[in-house]
Amino acid sequence: MEKRKMERLGAETSLLGFGCMRFPTTKDGKINESEAEKMIDRAIAAGVNYIDTAYPYHNGESEPFVGKVLKKYDRGSFYLATKLPCWAVKSLEDVDRLFEEQLSRLQTDYIDFYLLHALNRGSFHNMVELGGVKRLEQLKAEGKIRNLGFSFHDGYDAFEEIINYREWDFCQIQLNYMDTQDGPGMRGYELAEKKGIPLVIMEPVKGGSLACFAEDITETFRKLDPDASVASFALRWVGTLPHVKVILSGMSSMEQVEDNLKTFGDFTPLSQAEKKTIEDIVSLIRSRVQNGCTACRYCMPCPAGVDIPGNFRAWNTYHMYQNYKVVSGLWEKELGESKQAKNCIKCGKCEQACPQKLSIRQDLEKVQADLDRKEFVIS
Repeated sequence: MEKRKMERLGAETSLLGFGCMRFPTTKDGKINESEAEKMIDRAIAAGVNYIDTAYPYHNGESEPFVGKVLKKYDRGSFYLATKLPCWAVKSLEDVDRLFEEQLSRLQTDYIDFYLLHALNRGSFHNMVELGGVKRLEQLKAEGKIRNLGFSFHDGYDAFEEIINYREWDFCQIQLNYMDTQDGPGMRGYELAEKKGIPLVIMEPVKGGSLACFAEDITETFRKLDPDASVASFALRWVGTLPHVKVILSGMSSMEQVEDNLKTFGDFTPLSQAEKKTIEDIVSLIRSRVQNGCTACRYCMPCPAGVDIPGNFRAWNTYHMYQNYKVVSGLWEKELGESKQAKNCIKCGKCEQACPQKLSIRQDLEKVQADLDRKEFVIS
């Protein structure tokens, strides 16, 4: 198993981290505990030593389950990461209450890597104003937290503000070959590297989007290595970055565990030819964008209730990856019948407000037609 040293922290972590947010589930939506335990056991046996969970994962079931499974292992043989649900912190007392609940759930008296969960500029300011960051520093001084960091969901400017606020032990960002310019992106990676702050990476396969393409892109990956999965190239792209210390994978089947162990067991950085091929694939994917909506939301609210930026996000993503599965949740659940393009009454108010001068009414017709047709369906 590939290992990476966090010299400043005196830690050596497996490059593959087991993300405990997508365990297999039973018909009633509960964690399939027997199968999930086998997956964790297999990963640990192969050298995975970074186990990442969080308070809300699996509707609060992940932490208690992970704590139960890890109880059979020597506490010093693995690194346990979990996160403070900052959105649930309304007072300083909530920090202590939630942290103690997490220790109880996980059946441990300390957390190796503790994160402020899903920080953005607003939630960070709230945590600072409530004294939450200072309280976590006290818990670290008491030995209940070994390393203090944060996971992040916002733009680069907010990331720069947060990472410069104090001397963080580590931080966690989303990064993959499609998101180099989104969120913190590669600028965030380079800033963390410059400051010497170890990086943990989430969404290396972009929620599965980079694991299942239409045949043209899939065939391009097959030509690089017919025995490698498409997802493995996304993981190797992240792992080729030298300052990345852990890459989290939310594995939901033993098949995914085995494929990841194959990738990280004898890890090989991308060759120059592989990097160039991925750059070409990224260019191809981006060329499939249907319109230039920037989600500025000047077109909103729509009198008919249509979520115009949401529809265009679904439409563009659908064509980029040519895979309906990638947008099915957004289209069917998040937007649903009430916010879909078909409700447009063609009043034209949106087009008058659009700074991009998009043909919104015409494009919304195309959105509905394309997503109803479901031409690109990949299992």
